[in-house]
Amino acid sequence: MKSKHSFLVFCLLIVIVSCSSTVNYSEDFKKQTSGKYLFNADDVIEISYQDNDLVMHWRGIETKPVATDTNEFFVPDLYKKLRFVKHPFTNSRYLSEIPENNPDSLRYDYIKVADTYKTPSEYIADKEFDKALEGLLKIKAQDSVSEFINQYKFNRIGYKYLREKNYDDAIGIFVMNTKLHPQSDNTFDSLADAYVKKGDSLLAYENYKKALEINQTNKKAFKFVNAYESGN
Repeated sequence: MKSKHSFLVFCLLIVIVSCSSTVNYSEDFKKQTSGKYLFNADDVIEISYQDNDLVMHWRGIETKPVATDTNEFFVPDLYKKLRFVKHPFTNSRYLSEIPENNPDSLRYDYIKVADTYKTPSEYIADKEFDKALEGLLKIKAQDSVSEFINQYKFNRIGYKYLREKNYDDAIGIFVMNTKLHPQSDNTFDSLADAYVKKGDSLLAYENYKKALEINQTNKKAFKFVNAYESGN
């Protein structure tokens, strides 16, 4: 209860400060701080300015955080106060969280990336599956059970394309999934399904066979491989 009360007081103070003063951003400051900051391995925060207002774009939503100082602002959607910081050795710029219980601590949470930077999800949305795979493999190298490489998530995307009869993009997603999860019969089974829909029985056979090698109890793969090899 005490923590909740202190947080409400903190928010109230921010509103009071924001209403009692105006933060004026120089053009140089805007130029240095505008851009993309890596929130996590597959998500970015984008900072821009509209006249003298700081604007944050995050997960498809545009908000105007409460500016409390030139370098600091409060984001209600995140329930966090952030500041712009520059690393003293690398000169990289960051957005840093400001802990309520230790506001003077110096952290480097969300690094600023190039304006051309794309997350794996953005590459997938643009149907650049090879580039998406590069990013996803880097995520996997750091965390083999990361939610960002969940095979079932990609399967859902692939089957959505199949339902739309968008076979090439479905295959692109499923191929990517097999490279992320080469020991999963499910990923090869799904890729084989896409080749069946496209009318490529040879590649369907090769991928069902791979699925069967991984899991000999895969009934669909067993049925297709037997039929193909017997010429039926």
